[in-house]
Amino acid sequence: MLAVFVLLACNTHENQLTEREAMVSARESELVTLFAEMIEQKKLLEKDDSNDLPDTMKNSAEKTCSCDSDLDAETVKEPSNIAETKTLLGGIENAFLDPPGMEFSARIDTGAQTSSLNALDIIEFERDGKPFVKFSLIHPLTGDKLELTRRLRRHVRIKGRGSRESHRRPVVRIRVMLADIDEQINFTLEDRSRFKHQVLIGRNLLQDLAIVDVSKKNVATPKTENPDTTSEIK
Repeated sequence: MLAVFVLLACNTHENQLTEREAMVSARESELVTLFAEMIEQKKLLEKDDSNDLPDTMKNSAEKTCSCDSDLDAETVKEPSNIAETKTLLGGIENAFLDPPGMEFSARIDTGAQTSSLNALDIIEFERDGKPFVKFSLIHPLTGDKLELTRRLRRHVRIKGRGSRESHRRPVVRIRVMLADIDEQINFTLEDRSRFKHQVLIGRNLLQDLAIVDVSKKNVATPKTENPDTTSEIK
């Protein structure tokens, strides 16, 4: 009887193992089938995405073109706005200097860093322990000499053309009125007798204030009122 019971128990255990193996095999088959379906769905999705890609790229290109168009419009407008805020000057203009309180024909030169003034008979001296300089301008109408005295601000060294020799020139401050520009700027004093224009206006006045068209002359609108010409020495 014991042997029969043991045999029955063994048969039952074998049947359970067989059932488990069958269940595992069925589950494996289900997993394989599911995996195959997932691969097939993935292929279909990739195919759908590839079909939709041209439209997406098209929309992106349209957005990019729209942005570029707006950017170009802003770029075109910006220089116009800048030009409207600056004074238009020609290559030659009449500049009012104070002192001596009169207009001089001036060359407008964007290539020159500092403005310069025709000065003759330059004499440097001290007054109350401060440096001054006395010099003469040529009256633009009569040709007579106009004597001026100004505070000496500093000296600059200018290298002569075609030579290594440098020249030490005094610098003074003079008020300049040119169209709607009214500024106190530095002038280097030099003998400009060989030049047609006694006054040269450089970038120390023009920068951020004016646009120069060298093909034109006397395009600036002159001031309508005469300023006070009795300037103190500064």
